[in-house]
Amino acid sequence: MGGLLKGSAGPGYLDALRGAGATLLEIGSVRAALFGVELREEIERRKRSLLLAACATVFLHFAALLAIFLVAAIFWDTYRVAAIGVMAAACLAASGAFLLVLRVESSAKRPAFAASLAELEHDLRDLRVPR
Repeated sequence: MGGLLKGSAGPGYLDALRGAGATLLEIGSVRAALFGVELREEIERRKRSLLLAACATVFLHFAALLAIFLVAAIFWDTYRVAAIGVMAAACLAASGAFLLVLRVESSAKRPAFAASLAELEHDLRDLRVPR
């Protein structure tokens, strides 16, 4: 009787197990591919942001330096020390404002790999709910 149960029930269960395994493997490979795409996108976005920030920083420094020299040249005979002090304070205030904006934007960005995490949460929710 044990052979009868094993022989009649075995192939059906084995096929179901193979199908479930194949489905899990396919889900895993799709999730891994999505993660890989998001990782490449995130790396490229960060490289571009870093390059743009570096270029902006260099040109901002040149502009600030030239503005300070211009103001100092204009007020050289009368209030040169006060003019340089005011320009230094203005540069300090501007850098504080830029840092504040950077802090706000950094906290407001969507988290990295949001689509992968959302898909994994969806998969876990589907696995937990009995059908």
